Amino acid sequence: MSENPETVVLLADDGTAIGTAPKATVHTTDTPLHLAFSCHVFDEAGRVLVTRRALSKKTWPGVWTNSFCGHPAPGEDAVQAITRRAERELGLSLTDVRVALPDFRYRAVDASGIVENEICPVYTARATGDVNPADDEVAEWAWLDPAELSAAVAAAPFAFSPWLGWQLAAWSGDYSLSS
Repeated sequence: MSENPETVVLLADDGTAIGTAPKATVHTTDTPLHLAFSCHVFDEAGRVLVTRRALSKKTWPGVWTNSFCGHPAPGEDAVQAITRRAERELGLSLTDVRVALPDFRYRAVDASGIVENEICPVYTARATGDVNPADDEVAEWAWLDPAELSAAVAAAPFAFSPWLGWQLAAWSGDYSLSS
């Protein structure tokens, strides 16, 4: 299989698709609004998978974050995109993929000045199998009790991606697979 450059869907402020662009060209100091997703993966014991972004990542290298994020390709269903990225980033198969925060969106600027500007629905899923992450995506990973993760983000928000903190704050009810 040949590697095609990843393409993102550009969005108007109301969420309407207005075009596409190569992913490599949109994450700059003036990032246009585009479509993404975040996924929080749980195991059978109810623990959540957190990952530390690879040091080679363009944005937020080395910070801890949710299980994984990505961008649906033009015309790609969100569940298909999540399944594809879980396999690519984590070597995981997923079940029970569900939307948890359908209207989540954010804009954040990292220390280098690069901007994330995304309409980014948040999903939960259950892992099947063992984590086998790609080195260019994940530096470290851990399974945590959801309460431990929330406490860690509250105690040291600088060690985590801003979107993880905002997602945890936006969660209504319990932060778990059943939410």
